[in-house]
Amino acid sequence: MAAWGERLAGVRGVLLDISGVLYDGGEGGGAPIVGSVEALARLKRSQLKVRFCTNESQKSRGDLVGMLRRLGFDISEGEVTAPAPATCLILKERGLRPHLLIHDGVRSEFDQIDTSNPNCVVIADAGEGFSYQNMNKAFQVLMELENPVLFSLGKGRYYKETSGLMLDVGPYMKALEYACGIEAEVVGKPSPEFFKSALREMRVEAHQAIMIGDDIVGDISGAQRCGMRALQVRTGKFSPKCRA
Repeated sequence: MAAWGERLAGVRGVLLDISGVLYDGGEGGGAPIVGSVEALARLKRSQLKVRFCTNESQKSRGDLVGMLRRLGFDISEGEVTAPAPATCLILKERGLRPHLLIHDGVRSEFDQIDTSNPNCVVIADAGEGFSYQNMNKAFQVLMELENPVLFSLGKGRYYKETSGLMLDVGPYMKALEYACGIEAEVVGKPSPEFFKSALREMRVEAHQAIMIGDDIVGDISGAQRCGMRALQVRTGKFSPKCRA
């Protein structure tokens, strides 16, 4: 087995997942994973560039950073690559008006987006908002469009909170794909473009970066397909059974 020094040779930047790596969400904001505050502080003191790459879609980027800072993490909003702001840029560039099936906690990210007479659907981790009524409304909007467009903020199967495992957006995205006979455009991990945007912000090449996450598909495989090295932590949703 190669020594860690050899494995990390040439690494100039670190991409960190947040949920399951830094903290587990839950009531009252969740709890830091043991040792994560100190580990991040050590990374920040090193010569490595650090950026956070998350699929968080129940909180705005500002609220997420505020919560993490209250938990003791050294993090700023400008260091976070998240799917909601990236989706807004795409919507503006393509002149799209979304029907939003999202959590109220992230709705503020879309305040400057025109949602009248929708010509696409944006789905995120809506939590309790994933009712039959809300899913069926998204289905109806898509079926009425000549060229239906569905954006999904990530496509994870599940994640871990302090109370246990929670369904993520992926199963609901798949339901709409199946019902409408379409394929969603994923904004977030494991999308190559999402990883590339984070690398551009860090100003490092893929071969100079390592991704650290708890999701074998979204974090690890996604990063490796982009040419990065990747390290799976044994916290969060990690399972020795290696289910994503």
